[in-house]
Amino acid sequence: MQLIKDKEFGGERPLYTLHDARLENVTIHLGESSIKESGNIEAERCTFEGKYVFWECRGFRVKDCLFRESARSSLWYSENGSLTSCRVEAPKMFRRMKGIRIEDCQFPLALETLWDCSDIMIRRTRMDNGDYLAMHNENVDIDHFHLEGNYSFQYARNVVIRNSLLNSKDSFWECENVTVYDSEINGEYLGWYSKNLRLVRCHVTGEQPLCYCENLVMEDCTMGDDANLAFEYSTIRATINGPVHSIKNPTSGSIVVRGSVGEIVIDENRKAPADCTIEVVAP
Repeated sequence: MQLIKDKEFGGERPLYTLHDARLENVTIHLGESSIKESGNIEAERCTFEGKYVFWECRGFRVKDCLFRESARSSLWYSENGSLTSCRVEAPKMFRRMKGIRIEDCQFPLALETLWDCSDIMIRRTRMDNGDYLAMHNENVDIDHFHLEGNYSFQYARNVVIRNSLLNSKDSFWECENVTVYDSEINGEYLGWYSKNLRLVRCHVTGEQPLCYCENLVMEDCTMGDDANLAFEYSTIRATINGPVHSIKNPTSGSIVVRGSVGEIVIDENRKAPADCTIEVVAP
């Protein structure tokens, strides 16, 4: 493997079609497509300032590196890539990619990151300003993740999330086959129009959560004081521990609340079969 160490590059395509190479303490200055059409690349303690760094790259391992904000859109159309202990200040990273591994990373500007990607693993990572994160993704495995950003995981399929904190309005819209364990999800309009969304030992806050859901499952979850008018037009099986602000017009299934419900609204706008059972029992 070729070693490129303590070097600086800039401009258009300085390392174009590079293969079987290791970069150490390398700086890629402003420019475009510095390592495009490459393969089997290792990068450690490098700084990336230019755009479109790892485009059409087949295999890359990036560790202890910095992507400046000017390095936006640096990870597109590639496969089998990993980022470990990196700081990614640039938005719009990871598009149309397959085989992504992200561990111990910080993304302070994660706007429109992870679109149309598959086979993703994320561990011990934080993403801030992450509006529209992870749209149209599939086969996603996440543990110990902290997200600050709205409209996340929309249209996602086959997702498992554990031990995470998601502060995200309008998350999980039109998602399918998503399971979230032991996590906190804060934000309005959670999970609308989802299919097979399962929440296990999760805490949910925000207005009008989990409406228009198909086959929603909640197991031993809790809900915040502001989680009002929940479950409208949803088919649901739920066990909820503690108080629930209000429930409105669930379509079918069963809801067991081990605590209290402030209000149950069943009105003329309910939809057939309108046979959801709601049981409130002592905790």
